[in-house]
Amino acid sequence: MNEFTGSQQDKDTSPMWQYLENEEYNYQSPSPGEIREGVIVKKSSHEILVDLGLKREAVVPAKDIGKLSAEELDALTVGSTVRVFILPGEDDEGRRLVSINLARVQEDWQRAEELHTSGELFEGEVIGFNKGGVLVAFGRLRGFVPASQLVSLPPQREGQTHQDRLKALVGQRLTLKVIEVDARRRRLILSERAARREQRAAQREQLFAELQPGDVRKGTVTNVQSFGAFVDLGGADGLIHVSELAWHRVKHPREVLQVGQEVEVYVLDVDREENRIALSLKRLQPDPWLQVAEKYSVGDTIEVEITNVTDFGAFARLEEGVEGLIHVSELASGHVAKPADVVQRGQRLIAQIISIDPERHRIGLSLKRVVEAEAEESPVEEETQPAEASPEAQEESAAEAAEEGAGLPPEAEAPAEAEQPAAEGEAPVSAEPLDQQGEQ
Repeated sequence: MNEFTGSQQDKDTSPMWQYLENEEYNYQSPSPGEIREGVIVKKSSHEILVDLGLKREAVVPAKDIGKLSAEELDALTVGSTVRVFILPGEDDEGRRLVSINLARVQEDWQRAEELHTSGELFEGEVIGFNKGGVLVAFGRLRGFVPASQLVSLPPQREGQTHQDRLKALVGQRLTLKVIEVDARRRRLILSERAARREQRAAQREQLFAELQPGDVRKGTVTNVQSFGAFVDLGGADGLIHVSELAWHRVKHPREVLQVGQEVEVYVLDVDREENRIALSLKRLQPDPWLQVAEKYSVGDTIEVEITNVTDFGAFARLEEGVEGLIHVSELASGHVAKPADVVQRGQRLIAQIISIDPERHRIGLSLKRVVEAEAEESPVEEETQPAEASPEAQEESAAEAAEEGAGLPPEAEAPAEAEQPAAEGEAPVSAEPLDQQGEQ
């Protein structure tokens, strides 16, 4: 017996002992629930035999084969390697029962755990819905996305129910993040909202690394406020201040932009410390101020339209995109307490240009100087165009002219009265002097 077993030295050097102690030979019988790798030795429509290194081949029953797709079955060929899930018990012939389907289900759970740990995102197709959210295919599993974790949920329309909105997502592919995994309870919870945050964080980092002032980018209007509009550039929102929407005065950004509108914007500034981006819409449009110096001169009188009235004066539009200021001191002669008492918005008036600064986009206007200039011209018009004389004055002038033309003596200045015929029974009255009448 001692000769058979040999000494310890013989065991260390014997090839047989080395083979028996090798890890490949250190084979343990599989336990239910384990996943083992084997080689397919036979394949038929009702069973697949797999060599796991046991005394007999393990068998994949017909019920399990029925859970595999046609593509999966075609990929299973004799001699190929396959992973199987060890089932409890044996078949009637004493062969170990195994499942290819359950092995792949377990692999899906394992993959879900890995995604949950790493935080990696994946894309899945919506295959169904219930009252609380939508179902997404995850290998052989079904993940659940609660409605509160959906971003792509369409807006509510008139006559549309919540279920209708969820149904509209069926067939769509969503980018998702695993937020809960519990294989024992068969819980796989996914979130589109969390995935979107992850995406935007990565996009924001890349955007701020690349974006430079002077760039032209396309974006989508996400919000409109009284002070401006926010535009999503793909990872971060930039702000178009109301003053950068157009060259003309904009009362409210809604006059120019609407939420959801696609726009092309000019990058004014990038503040990487504060994560702020300043944008402009008007910088991509022709600047009307570039032609102001050529079109207008100080002293010109032009028609303007009052666009805004303030405590310090009134703004007036010369043309689209070009406005000037009529200071309160230039509205009228004398003191003006309230500019609104002198001009109103929408009123069209004649104003004089008193200053031009194209670089600062400023033009000074005056209404007062137009009125003063007109007043200075009025006396000249009165001298050159005398007022028409009254009828009495016209008669006196005509008499004077007649006398001067006839050269009559002073005693003949008064016109002679016309001789009147005598009435019946009366002597005619002579126009001669009385002393001459007596001599006759």
